[in-house]
Amino acid sequence: MRELTASGQTVEEAVQSALEQLNTTRDQVEIDVIDEGKKGLLGVFGSKPAFVKVMAKDADTEEPETAEAPSSDESHPEPEEELMDENDPIETGKDFITNVVAKMNMDVQVVVTVEGQYVTYTFEGDHLGKLIGKRGQTLNAMQYLVHLVVNKHADTRYAVILDAEGYRKRRQESLEGLAAKMADKAIYKKRKVALEPMPAFERKIIHNALQGHTGVTTTSDGRDPHRHVVIVPDQA
Repeated sequence: MRELTASGQTVEEAVQSALEQLNTTRDQVEIDVIDEGKKGLLGVFGSKPAFVKVMAKDADTEEPETAEAPSSDESHPEPEEELMDENDPIETGKDFITNVVAKMNMDVQVVVTVEGQYVTYTFEGDHLGKLIGKRGQTLNAMQYLVHLVVNKHADTRYAVILDAEGYRKRRQESLEGLAAKMADKAIYKKRKVALEPMPAFERKIIHNALQGHTGVTTTSDGRDPHRHVVIVPDQA
């Protein structure tokens, strides 16, 4: 079964794009809506595009007995291997990324690293700033979508990380420095300090950085995408 992940301003546009690339019609495919998209959400590409997975129906599904009739051991391994690849959520995530990057007209290689339940997709290429975006907004938005794609049908819950040009390490160091600075401010002024909205994994960096900091505690407030960390001094 051939399958393709496509994007568009709307679900319909994404479906039509996939149909054109597969050179088929709607009645010959199965459509799985990954994300319906929304204007302005997450700030990626000016809006959040819709993403769909379109799977072309196998024209030979009516003849399984003919294909299985030979007793030769060589008749089965190859199809089984292909099926395994199609159902590998990590590879599905990579294919999704490749499709999105291609639509951005960028020549980028994607290197996949798996450590237990942590899957890191690292971009390699030139001019990766476009993929990172202001304060990592584009990278974070894409990471959120890839997380949905990878975990949609996965048996194991994966933590997905997208990185480019060592951005994640630099961002972590920046957030840890910000946490210490704002904690000192909260103690000095004896009042709560609210940080800017951040995705959950960045809020966790702040919480961990101040876990052993004397004189303050941290909490999260608000709802995504406006949820943020609040630093509370012990003596307010």
